[in-house]
Amino acid sequence: MQLHDPNLHQKLIEMCDCYLDTDFPVQLRQAAIAKGSDPQEEAMKYLALALLHALTLRAEKLSFRRKKEDLSVTVTADGEKNSLPAPTPAMFGKIIELMRAILHSEAAKEKTALALGLRSGDLELQVKVEQEGDKESLKIKFPKN
Repeated sequence: MQLHDPNLHQKLIEMCDCYLDTDFPVQLRQAAIAKGSDPQEEAMKYLALALLHALTLRAEKLSFRRKKEDLSVTVTADGEKNSLPAPTPAMFGKIIELMRAILHSEAAKEKTALALGLRSGDLELQVKVEQEGDKESLKIKFPKN
């Protein structure tokens, strides 16, 4: 059974706020390979930067996928998919774990809304987390502009 930390949602919002004025692609490349002393903090940073990068692209969707050992992170904007630097396998697992804790989800498949408050206003994201055999994914849909 997974422990739920109600502060993780707040930490994600704070992390987004912290990196709001940075160069997301540069920070994201660095975060993808980071080997800090706190894996949860590094995963939260990567997730926040990926969300912010997707928002600046006015993306429709941000997708994290793992099939066996193959990891990918893509942003779909204007019908085009663009790859982001993939996190390490350990970080990917932590990102999924964090999102499941924020959503209070232990189900193999979960689809729910997530409110994300930023300086410029609130967003309601549609989040879908799935795990089936050796496949795992996290898909985040953004509101239409």
